[in-house]
Amino acid sequence: MGGKNPSYFKSYGLPVECVSWDDCQGFLKRLPKPADAAVLWDLPTEAEWEYACRAGTTTRFYWGDDASLTSIGSYAWWNANAWVASEAYGHVVGTKLPNAWGLYDTSGNVWEWCEDWYHSSYTDAPADGSAWLSPTGSSRVARGGGWYNTAPSERSAGRNNAADTFSGNDFGFRIAR
Repeated sequence: MGGKNPSYFKSYGLPVECVSWDDCQGFLKRLPKPADAAVLWDLPTEAEWEYACRAGTTTRFYWGDDASLTSIGSYAWWNANAWVASEAYGHVVGTKLPNAWGLYDTSGNVWEWCEDWYHSSYTDAPADGSAWLSPTGSSRVARGGGWYNTAPSERSAGRNNAADTFSGNDFGFRIAR
């Protein structure tokens, strides 16, 4: 990223998107080290990301099962309230309701890169919540769904994958410690 904002929609004053997994790694390396140097900034693992998104729930979405999709518009930017409404871009974080732990936009808005390599199933996944660092292909995990996606992608267990060099206008990130 080289100190520049790569966002396609930066003129809208929105969060950064259009970043690849590799871009995220470069950004993280430039962050100041926390006072406790043993704990560094990173992307969340896939397990950490889902734990944070669910905020203690076990339902389809962090706000409930919402089988008829009557509540999703209050919690997520997705196909029906962004793309279909001619707002085909990521939106300012915090304009929808947060999960029970106060985290915004863990469903919808932009896909969020995770530290893990993508695997098509969870067979042999780390049981301790750590990142799955053994590649089986060339894709990394992204979670959370995006503004152009339909409801199944927005659910708490929704997953995506892309090459670590891919940067789309619906891919962003959040950091973890």
